[in-house]
Amino acid sequence: MRFMPHTEADTRAMLEAIGVSSIDDLIVHVPANLRASAAIALAPGMSEQDVAAKLSALANENRAAEFVSFLGGGYYNHYVPAVVRAVTSRAEFATSYTPYQAEASQGTTQAIFEFQTLITQLTGLEVANASMYDGASAAAEAVLMAHRIAPKRSLVALSRALWPDYRATIRTYMSALSGVEIIEVPFDAASGCIDLAALQNVAKENLLCLVAGYPNGFGIVEPLADLATIAHRAGALAISVTAEGLALGLLKSPGELGIDVAVGEGQSFGLPLQFGGPGLGFMAARQTHVRQMPGRLVGQTRDAEGNRAFTLTLATREQHIRRERATSNICTNHSLCALAATVYLSLMGRRGLRVLAERNVELAHRAHDALAAANIQRRFDGPFFNEFVVKMPDVARALGAAEHRGILAGLPLATDYPELGECMTIAVTEMNRADEIVRLGEVLAAVVREQ
Repeated sequence: MRFMPHTEADTRAMLEAIGVSSIDDLIVHVPANLRASAAIALAPGMSEQDVAAKLSALANENRAAEFVSFLGGGYYNHYVPAVVRAVTSRAEFATSYTPYQAEASQGTTQAIFEFQTLITQLTGLEVANASMYDGASAAAEAVLMAHRIAPKRSLVALSRALWPDYRATIRTYMSALSGVEIIEVPFDAASGCIDLAALQNVAKENLLCLVAGYPNGFGIVEPLADLATIAHRAGALAISVTAEGLALGLLKSPGELGIDVAVGEGQSFGLPLQFGGPGLGFMAARQTHVRQMPGRLVGQTRDAEGNRAFTLTLATREQHIRRERATSNICTNHSLCALAATVYLSLMGRRGLRVLAERNVELAHRAHDALAAANIQRRFDGPFFNEFVVKMPDVARALGAAEHRGILAGLPLATDYPELGECMTIAVTEMNRADEIVRLGEVLAAVVREQ
């Protein structure tokens, strides 16, 4: 059963309603000597996350412990505070649908407006839409948006270091358009970033847009400012894709670095990992391109009586305007998932999000150092957030040995990147304790020694 403590104001209101001045007044009928002997020696207070971890540890004494996970690759294991579930489980939100009648959906439209506001703050851009299906489809929609802005251009440049499912989704969406060519720009073998020289070679007058990860699929933080400059010199749009949304709490925003459209996955913001979904795509852009954004945009206004109100400012879907003029056919936006992200980001605040992001970086680098001490080296030397690639002599054997010890050690890269056949990604978040990192190092080191 989920529990959220009452605020002091909640407590005062309840006491006033029942006509007493303090909680002690509720038990004043109990003899004083009994109350004095009923004191409980409680340990100092703990954070919600620590309490949940302690209770889980106690529960696991009665059953098999869950696997320790170092999986990443686009979805990340973060702690979800109880307040997120408490708000999103309210019936008026859980059954929400597209707010066609704004006057009857002020709660829903306000929540969406707040979500848009938070996304613009994270991305450093001027306008964000209501929500997208997931990060991959948001990336594809951004490329379609670029095509509407510059329909005479034909070349889409994708960083090969972009996640495979994102690249595949973009190709699927663009396959419906004739005359558009998609090429993949290789990554630098040393840094893991996009190869700037190779990008320069394709940044010609027909370049429509450049799409790169931030961080990319290897966890590397791409030099977005350089990428945006190269794209803009060719007259193209620069699109950044962020699958690990938490990174935006620490890194410079895409807008600061010259990006035109920033998209990504919001799963890290209050959405648990549940058999592959649901996801939450986000998109932000510059004001000059707002008319070409897909989906819906909620705006703030004043009603006839001067009260603050919210409305669908833009809803450019085929249902609302002529089919051929629609920016997309996105139907019901992921408003419940967007609400979860809104609650999470509001709860964390700017400082809390940064502290959490710094904790992720610290733990990931601690894991990197532990593996390096065991002679397990990083494959790339570029700066990374909370995910990195290591080179192992036998990835399949290492993953099997780790799983036998109750550890999901990482994701093999051979299928999607044959040139990285002896490599795997390892993601570390605040959910990974120090002893778990030690166990990971021990099991992988044992595999190396046996080679």
